[in-house]
Amino acid sequence: MTDGQDARPSQRQDTFTLLTGPGAVLRAREGTATRLARCGIATGSSLSDAALLVVSELVANVLRHAAEKSPTAEVTVERGVGHLVVAVADHDPRLPAMESATPGTGLGTVRELAAWYDGALSVEPDWTGQGKRILASFVVTEDDVP
Repeated sequence: MTDGQDARPSQRQDTFTLLTGPGAVLRAREGTATRLARCGIATGSSLSDAALLVVSELVANVLRHAAEKSPTAEVTVERGVGHLVVAVADHDPRLPAMESATPGTGLGTVRELAAWYDGALSVEPDWTGQGKRILASFVVTEDDVP
């Protein structure tokens, strides 16, 4: 493109659903890796690796804490100008104790990874009351894109 305009869209969101059973973490990582590359995050970059670890931890938490109420989970990768959000949603309305997410625990690790990229960890209850979505946001720098 000319005039200094970027050919990439200003925002891209991609969501996929997976069964919460054996192999769910691997399928979540593979699906997320594909979507990260599609939205311009360099494969093998430290941001890509951090996002994949976050998805692994969040899907593992679904398996550990919500599988009875959530036969599926949704993984979302959202890329906007200067930011990336990865989120995992399940069908269990119980919200995690975010304030007790200490380093070395699943959510503690997610919080630390997001913070390393000037991001944050948050939770959104589903508007129907039938689930929740946990989001990790990251700031994207030039080092993170090809």
